[in-house]
Amino acid sequence: MVGTKSRSKTSPAASGKKIGANNLSVKVESDEEKAAALVRSVTSPTVRGALTTQAFSKAFGETDLQSMVNELGNQCIRVRDGNLARAESLLTTQAHTLDAIFNELARRAALNMGEYINAAERYLRLALKAQSQCRATLETLATIKNPPVIYAKQANIANGPQQVNNGTSPAHVGGETSIEPNKLLEQQHEQWLDTGTQSATVGADTAMATVG
Repeated sequence: MVGTKSRSKTSPAASGKKIGANNLSVKVESDEEKAAALVRSVTSPTVRGALTTQAFSKAFGETDLQSMVNELGNQCIRVRDGNLARAESLLTTQAHTLDAIFNELARRAALNMGEYINAAERYLRLALKAQSQCRATLETLATIKNPPVIYAKQANIANGPQQVNNGTSPAHVGGETSIEPNKLLEQQHEQWLDTGTQSATVGADTAMATVG
């Protein structure tokens, strides 16, 4: 169980008292309750990550929890400042590790092939999962190194009416305008119809014969 030690700004921790490797130093603000400060600390991503990392790092012996929290906090600050060097190294290393897992599982599947088909199938499934994770890790690394470029189409939006000229010549302002004659009144031999002579007036009350 992780022990906690609280200290405020006005009451620092007693000097000379050694804090255990699994103890966490919790800083209590002046206007904050100790219970609230403890909850804020244990729900911190760096504290949770430090506990998990410590649990999976037994091969290196006992590690100091507070030092782990401080280191993870410093790494988070570097990422927020735009330094992704460690993230790139982490993804590269994980890709190689996953590739090693894939090859070992594939080798074991080959050893069980033929005689123990069920074991071979399980090994192959695990091997392909490791291969898929390796590919996804490399894709993430490639995205970090070469972020995708987004092209946005430009839309011309204007207030009020707009005039669109599609292949038409602009009109000449202030120039002479020529009006072509109406050629529908012309005969085929290009002579104008004589409209000067008027025909005789026809009476409106013409007698009509009775139809039997």
